[in-house]
Amino acid sequence: MAHAGYEPLLKGDPELEGLAEPISRPSPILRSRRTVLGLVALCGLVGFSAFYALGPNHDALYAQEHIPGFEHSADEPLQKCPAGLPPLAAPPAPTNPFASLTVPETVAISEWLRAPARGLNLTRGDAAGLSDDAIFLVEAFRPPKKAAVAYLDHPDSVAAPERFARVTIHHGAAAEPYVMDYLVGPLPVGERTAMRELTEIYHREKIPYNARGYMTMGEISPLLTSIMPPLSEVTEDLFGGSARGLPNDTLVGAIVAPLSFDGSFRRGWVSWRRNVAGPWLHPVNFFQYVDFSGTDPSQWKLLKVVYNHQVFNSTEAFLAAYHDGTLKRLPNRPDQSPDGGDWSTRKRPGLSAQRDLDHLPGPRSVSFGGLRFRVDRALQYVSWMGWGMYLGFDRDMGLSLWDLRFRGDRIIYELAPQEAIAQYAGNDPMQTTTAWLDRFFGMGSAVRDMIPGYDCPHEAVFLPATTHNFEGSIVRERAICIFEHDPARPITRHTGYSEGEFGATRGYQLVVRSVSTVGNYDYLFDYIFQLDGTIEVRVSASGYLQGGFWEPSQEGYGTAIRDTTMGSLHDHVINYKVDLDVVGTANSLLFTSTAQETITQPWFEDDWGSEVLQQKITKTFIESEDDALLKFPPNLQGGYALVNRGEKNRWGIPRGYAIHPGYSPIHNTVVGSKRLLKNANWARYNLAVSKRKETEPSSSSMWNLNLPGDPMVDFHKFFDGENITQEDLVAWINVGMHHLPQAEDAPNTRTNLAASSFFLTPLNYFDADVSMESTNSILLTAPTTPGEPWTYDDYGVGVAHCVPAAVPPFEYRGVKTYGLDGRAAAPGTAEEMRKSAELFHRIKLEL
Repeated sequence: MAHAGYEPLLKGDPELEGLAEPISRPSPILRSRRTVLGLVALCGLVGFSAFYALGPNHDALYAQEHIPGFEHSADEPLQKCPAGLPPLAAPPAPTNPFASLTVPETVAISEWLRAPARGLNLTRGDAAGLSDDAIFLVEAFRPPKKAAVAYLDHPDSVAAPERFARVTIHHGAAAEPYVMDYLVGPLPVGERTAMRELTEIYHREKIPYNARGYMTMGEISPLLTSIMPPLSEVTEDLFGGSARGLPNDTLVGAIVAPLSFDGSFRRGWVSWRRNVAGPWLHPVNFFQYVDFSGTDPSQWKLLKVVYNHQVFNSTEAFLAAYHDGTLKRLPNRPDQSPDGGDWSTRKRPGLSAQRDLDHLPGPRSVSFGGLRFRVDRALQYVSWMGWGMYLGFDRDMGLSLWDLRFRGDRIIYELAPQEAIAQYAGNDPMQTTTAWLDRFFGMGSAVRDMIPGYDCPHEAVFLPATTHNFEGSIVRERAICIFEHDPARPITRHTGYSEGEFGATRGYQLVVRSVSTVGNYDYLFDYIFQLDGTIEVRVSASGYLQGGFWEPSQEGYGTAIRDTTMGSLHDHVINYKVDLDVVGTANSLLFTSTAQETITQPWFEDDWGSEVLQQKITKTFIESEDDALLKFPPNLQGGYALVNRGEKNRWGIPRGYAIHPGYSPIHNTVVGSKRLLKNANWARYNLAVSKRKETEPSSSSMWNLNLPGDPMVDFHKFFDGENITQEDLVAWINVGMHHLPQAEDAPNTRTNLAASSFFLTPLNYFDADVSMESTNSILLTAPTTPGEPWTYDDYGVGVAHCVPAAVPPFEYRGVKTYGLDGRAAAPGTAEEMRKSAELFHRIKLEL
């Protein structure tokens, strides 16, 4: 019996009744002909109006040509299309166990923690300094899988699992400052609520304070404000810019990471850039190595200055070389003018001629029969064509998907990004020392409201997301978008001549998307669901390169994209957790490969000789975790799958789901760097499979960035020789790209090339292709009389014909913020939003 999450579309569905007038159905041939002519009429009418109003006359001539049959029949008035609202979904359970905390919940938790009875002596986060004890983060802590599954499978008889929060507190007032995670609950706050240290998910107990997250947006500003203003006359002479801490400063800084090896210090290289749009593409080749360990800014200091490959141990030594003429100056270059920054904006080049017909709006997607996916906005639940899933969201990595079911069966318990690294190369102090782990900055809190009609189609359904930090809460109303997509490619087809051979099934897909902007880079996270039970997980990148200063010594580490700007060579690797449950939790890891063989057979005695070269399949079960740190074989002659050896399809084959590489199946190039020594070991592989444990919820943590030598989560420690035969398994799968920059990466990288994906697809899970169930298909039959049209059966799903609703006027409002008291905060200025968003990636000095 199909689960409640599996909802076949019924003809009498009350959600769809009354949305459009019924249309009588003529014969297939006449219906097809009328539909085509009607669409031609509609498109022609709209096109004619657009050309006449907007386009040059010579471009619109063809629209004025008379087309026989163009006129729409008066007795068939066009009806308005169904409303662009999704029907209500029916989740398997009335509570989302993976939901984020609400703003009132975080306020209640924070007030409970600050109460004198707790004895924590907490300072409000929006007023705290580095030497205070303060709450850094409050967010939902996901329930144990066993409890969640029991509830989801039997919501009528099993209670929803109790809810808990993960709270991160900065203990800056301690004699030896540290950071600690706590588990607080059960929720809502009441008499039973308690707190305890949350250490079982980490590989060291206390989080070093030098690995902490940012508690003030300008944490390092006190040090830089003491260093840069005295250099202003020199920097004006050398670069035509300065950083004095004034509103009109023409230089801004950026600090790269990691800032520590094991938490014993907090130091980093600061690179200076022009304060223009896209500052990441305007470096001036001036660097400072600074120490800001501990909580006392008076003890912070400058360690080195590097200019044009000359190293100075103090500001005084640098100034002495400048004044005595021994400083080797950089040559003047055309693009070093302070006014030459327009090329790094997204403004359309003024001298470019408009492309032919580009004055017309492009095609857009319209669901003429109404939206075909269901949404429960309150529970954040989505269903489509047999698929159903809950959505989750958190500060560290943003959107996650839970309890994914297809045709009533749970396929995946959890599908969630874990970490995103970017390791750079170069011949300067910044590029050669950069190894970002973007979880530190919060890829969830960096999710932005999407641009309707550009980031997602006009008819997409947007869902909100809420994250919380030390200052309050952030609500993005357009954090997630959901839309059905026609890739204009059938999922199956064949041209044949026998009865039942000729036909096609439309390859519709459902896309669930979010966009995260971390400093200079934008990541588009896509989950693409298909009719056959396949999911494509795709990441696309855009935004600005982390540019370096181009000069001959940088050859081999990147590409010049301007006179003095280079795109630096780097790798992106993004890790996902995929908790597959293939017909239950008893799963095994199967490796299937192919290899060449030479065989002889008695019937080979013919003109070709007695031997044949061919390939043969080999199947092997991997039984130990230690053997499950995996790379795809050369030429991709093989692949991996999770199968249930105890459950077989009709043909006696174990049912499974395969992990297929998609675009750019890469792993990290550099292995052994101290800056990624142990904190991102997962990036060495294409995928890895481990036994699922509640104490191993993630392959990384936000503090791993600054602890490469002794990370809070050491991925290799997941693999301790345990047997993985018929166990509850987790696949850790990587996507990414080797980014060899090019001129076309300016001003922004293109998502068509900067993309990577993997597929999760049925492997003998079914007895046959279940996409054949779709009635959005056609079956053609050859005519009995030669020359006559082919007859067809479209299963009663013809081409819908109606007038779409007008697209609402464009509006972009951005973010809603709430203070620690839960009250709506005043809207921030663009500069305030920028400061909060770009953090260490753009440091604007302030006196």
